[in-house]
Amino acid sequence: MPKILVVDDEKSIRDALCDILTEENYEVLAAENGEDGLSKLASEKIDLVLCDIKMPKMDGLELLQKSSEEGYDIPFIMISAHGTIDTAVEATKKGAFDFIQKPPDLNRILLTVRNALDNSQLTAETKVLRKKVSKGNEIVGESSKINEIKEMIEKIAATEARVLITGENGTGKELVAKWLHEKSDRSKSPLVEVNCAAIPSELIESELFGHEKGSFTSAHKQRIGKFEQANGGTLFLDEIGDMSQSAQAKVLRALQDKKISRVGGDKSINVDVRVLAATNKDLKKEIEEGNFREDLYHRLSVMIIQVPPLRDRKEDISLLVDHFLGQVAEEYGAQTKDIDKEALKLLEGYQWTGNIRELRNVVERLVIMSEDTIKAADVKKYVEV
Repeated sequence: MPKILVVDDEKSIRDALCDILTEENYEVLAAENGEDGLSKLASEKIDLVLCDIKMPKMDGLELLQKSSEEGYDIPFIMISAHGTIDTAVEATKKGAFDFIQKPPDLNRILLTVRNALDNSQLTAETKVLRKKVSKGNEIVGESSKINEIKEMIEKIAATEARVLITGENGTGKELVAKWLHEKSDRSKSPLVEVNCAAIPSELIESELFGHEKGSFTSAHKQRIGKFEQANGGTLFLDEIGDMSQSAQAKVLRALQDKKISRVGGDKSINVDVRVLAATNKDLKKEIEEGNFREDLYHRLSVMIIQVPPLRDRKEDISLLVDHFLGQVAEEYGAQTKDIDKEALKLLEGYQWTGNIRELRNVVERLVIMSEDTIKAADVKKYVEV
């Protein structure tokens, strides 16, 4: 049951609000001034505050500001008989959810309370999801090569520099891109991913730049491309080495001009996008063979991050196994399984041609097929090498 704090120096208003909210099955506490309200915020788990603005000792705006400074992430609904547009604007700037004039309308109060509580719940759920996503995107490892990558990310992320991420399949190039985005000033804007190898060459331009209705046979309606979707955020071009020459030319022009045109359209559209790219190919060799544009390579590779294969960072395998054991257990809603030293030693001895992706699959297989503790016999039986 949500707990609501009513802060008002007028006893009649305070009692009326408490009665109305109690009838709606809310748990209600009352405070007669801002200082009393702040004390209750410190001692109680409050879900919502209804707060008068004009009060002695500490007024409502001061209470709102102090609650924010103290780290109380609680929605405030401000109430005042002396409301002006300037007062409402100031309250909103300080973080108030809404502003209501006295005498408060019953229906308006109840609707605003419900909306504030719903919004607060959604905000809390979003924070939990963000933490889960961030946890899932963790770069696991303490080897010198991984620590070097982490240091590079810390230095590069806050800049606008384009980054080319190279490495074998399954090494975690996408993870590096996500970290670069999450630690950047664009983190609140979208990270849009495009797998260039998974899209047919005849469709890649439409995918990236969008198209106008009727621009080709199956273009039955206008489509917004990935560049526009990523506006204000980050565009991650995975497997850039598989992009067609025609699309390469358009991407180069987009990076140079910061503008794109939809397929079949003649209008230039401004785009503010940071581009990250990844490839498992040797792009310099691809340039020599005429498969990749050298000028695009230099545009993309302001910074280069080389992600090492798992065989070159075997000291991280035990950390990765522990991480994946916990991850799989959480996904399955089960208790985390242990792995004995001999089993772990066997895993550390493999070459892992599929890199981290292969290791993750193997750990999941072992969790499914083994008993409470994963033993060397399980590894020998269920791991194909």
